[in-house]
Amino acid sequence: MKWVAILLATATLPLVAQWLNYPSPGVPRTADGKPDLTAAAPRTSNGKPDFSGVWITGNPVPCDPAKGLDLLDCDAELPIAKEAIDIGRSLPGGLPYQPWAAALVKQRIENEGKDDPHVRCLPLTVPRSYGLPHLQKFVQTPGLLLILTEWNAGYRQIFLDGRPLPIDPQPSWNGHSSGKWEGDTLVVKTNGLRDGIWLDLKGDPLTESAKLTERFRRPNYGKLEIELTVDDPKAYTKPWAVTFKQAIMPDTELLDEICLENEKSYQHLPGK
Repeated sequence: MKWVAILLATATLPLVAQWLNYPSPGVPRTADGKPDLTAAAPRTSNGKPDFSGVWITGNPVPCDPAKGLDLLDCDAELPIAKEAIDIGRSLPGGLPYQPWAAALVKQRIENEGKDDPHVRCLPLTVPRSYGLPHLQKFVQTPGLLLILTEWNAGYRQIFLDGRPLPIDPQPSWNGHSSGKWEGDTLVVKTNGLRDGIWLDLKGDPLTESAKLTERFRRPNYGKLEIELTVDDPKAYTKPWAVTFKQAIMPDTELLDEICLENEKSYQHLPGK
């Protein structure tokens, strides 16, 4: 998986954005003025957890100076979740592939990921946005959860107004999402995903038959947990689920991260 370093080099992660250390309003703080990440999660006027804020992957692969960040040099300082590398890594027995899907993943690994849509500066997708090193800003209103992504100035809309999912949706990178509350958990259903989506750097596939279910929970101010269930009978023999963790990034803001702007890595990929 040596192509990962090339893939991530296509973008420059602005871990410090333009309003560095500008205090975000409403952030709970300790006596020394630092954000209190263990404080209670904020709530909206209707009493529901408020997911608003700037987030980054919260369980990055540990950086071992002896071998790098599992795949990268420690100096890169790029937080990447293990699920972004191999989404089925923690599942007993791995992902339940259909035979064609298993063969496709093997081929993609042998090709060192040169066909990865992320390498080609195409949009992020629902699972990859939680594990790759790109900041996301959640903006929550009573009827909509809007997710803004630094990567290529992307966005995703999760409607909270009770609308049903479309019956014959136009396929798209993020699909069409509608959510409802179950206590303090926001349950989001998504359909209408386009065919050919990659779930991770390994090349695990997602097809147009897929339906996603996400369960958003905010246990405290600093943490967000997203349990993702994938039901794609075309690619997998049964549904499966993984959990992504996000960490709050207070006192900062989004900055342009346009992949094709000054991009010089793709020309060096093998077999381009």
